[in-house]
Amino acid sequence: MKAAKGTVFKYGDNVDTDVIIPARYLNSTTGEELAKHCMEDIDKDFTKNVKAGDIIVAEKNFGCGSSREHAPLSIKCAGVSCVIAKNFARIFYRNSINIGLPIIECEEAADAIKNGDIVSVDFDSGIITDETTGEKFRGQAFPEFMQKIIDSEGLINYINSSEEK
Repeated sequence: MKAAKGTVFKYGDNVDTDVIIPARYLNSTTGEELAKHCMEDIDKDFTKNVKAGDIIVAEKNFGCGSSREHAPLSIKCAGVSCVIAKNFARIFYRNSINIGLPIIECEEAADAIKNGDIVSVDFDSGIITDETTGEKFRGQAFPEFMQKIIDSEGLINYINSSEEK
């Protein structure tokens, strides 16, 4: 896990897990199927427009609501490489790391970055660059153990790879 770069999809405060992946799709168990409905209740064109590597930027309390792993999984499988927000609901934060979706808290970046901007993120340093405006922000870099979990595409893969050594 070194970096991400993509077009921004910007959302506001309190984007809950029922908006990220509506409950009516929770009978789907594959990430690919969940990804087809990601964000559709808040942004009906999200799945048509998102491309691999794109980035979600949001305000406060992203991922609030129920504790299902389906929400970060749908985001990751839709192709999103990173989510940046002022802060995250704690269970969403943990679920994201567990499934290998990089998320970064940075209030200044969440305030300044606009929908459609091109943004790059250096995960090792936590530096977020708005390539559109040239502004740089310092987000929270991941501790080494979290980087290893994300690099392994999630906690289960990380544990399995550790057992093989």
